[in-house]
Amino acid sequence: MPRLPLDEEARAEFPLEMADRCVKCGLCLPHCPTYRLTGSEAESPRGRIALLQGLAEGQLDLTDRGRAHLDHCLACRACERVCPADVPYGRILDAGRRMTAPAEPTAHRRLGRLGRDGLLAHPRRLAGAMSLLRWAQRLGLPGLARRTGVARRLGLETALTELPALPPRQRWEAHYPAEGEERGRVALFLGCIARHTDAHRLALTVGLLNRLGYAVDVPPGQNCCGALHAHAGEADEPQRLAAENAAAFTGADTVIHLATGCGAHLAEYPERYALFEGVEVVEASRFLADAEWAAEPGALSGRVRVHQPCTARNALRDGGAAAALLQRIPGLEVAELAGNDQCCGAAGTWFLENPEWAAELRAPKVAAAADADWLATTNPGCALHLAAGGPAARVVHPVELAARAFGVAGISP
Repeated sequence: MPRLPLDEEARAEFPLEMADRCVKCGLCLPHCPTYRLTGSEAESPRGRIALLQGLAEGQLDLTDRGRAHLDHCLACRACERVCPADVPYGRILDAGRRMTAPAEPTAHRRLGRLGRDGLLAHPRRLAGAMSLLRWAQRLGLPGLARRTGVARRLGLETALTELPALPPRQRWEAHYPAEGEERGRVALFLGCIARHTDAHRLALTVGLLNRLGYAVDVPPGQNCCGALHAHAGEADEPQRLAAENAAAFTGADTVIHLATGCGAHLAEYPERYALFEGVEVVEASRFLADAEWAAEPGALSGRVRVHQPCTARNALRDGGAAAALLQRIPGLEVAELAGNDQCCGAAGTWFLENPEWAAELRAPKVAAAADADWLATTNPGCALHLAAGGPAARVVHPVELAARAFGVAGISP
């Protein structure tokens, strides 16, 4: 198998001191999705760390097979949660992907980078692309592309299958005042894709916070959080995006988000980029669960099973936020979804690149929600992936149920 080149600058910067904290004890193995799927050490956290150590020290050569083992990792960070040595696996993996990034990427990798750097990181371009997609959906073009095989040939079949109908575009004001006496003021992070696919949920969050006495700022200069760029091994673009967001949220003490994938990366801005120092980054469910409410919710009736995204459980270390919020709403029967210690298979864009494994990881989640009316999750990517599995329960963000209990319909488009 031919030897592949490494990025020598990234190799020199690879954090061997972090990787060397791994003692290869194997306590992480039962928690790793790819190890559970394959039983292969090469598809385990300690196997990947050993590979990266060998590459960084010049003891191993990079091959296509080795790069594939790194690409297969979901970056769910379940290994971090159980590691007795507190090995920062996510940071090691990001650095390793930077070191092993191909000098001449495949067409698939070029397409991914074009999407990240050409669209996600540029709100106006992304808005234009989403307008075209809304038009295409109205004409039924995605379905036609799937039926004719065009989507499969372009590698877009999973994306077009799991992407929901886009809601109307939401136009945001810079400030939304509290109803009645102001109890506090927060800023809302919109995200890149989520500001289009989850616009109605973001609007519900603003309306709900206003109803409960909180003013909401929506800084117009905000951009993509940069998580997908960082996890793909990029260095400069995540730094640029972090700087733009730090400038946009200047003066904000509390930043609310609805996507734990974004929130986990925002929360790491101080450590990764020396930005956002002193800013409290809070998922909307946690903020609402802990907040004083200026009104009382009405009762709802039904069973809710709560899915814990990996970014909530393993990165933010706050998997219980959604259940804590829902338990404050009278009438709901709330329980955690069985198997919450395992990834659902979404993992950012991983489900697009590994659809068969992603479906296998999703199946037990869908089965565990069979007796529920709602399946609640706090990450949009997980929500799209779970909904595409055809669960009997309706997939919702916890904020949707809270807004319903308070009779909040959202804000003006």
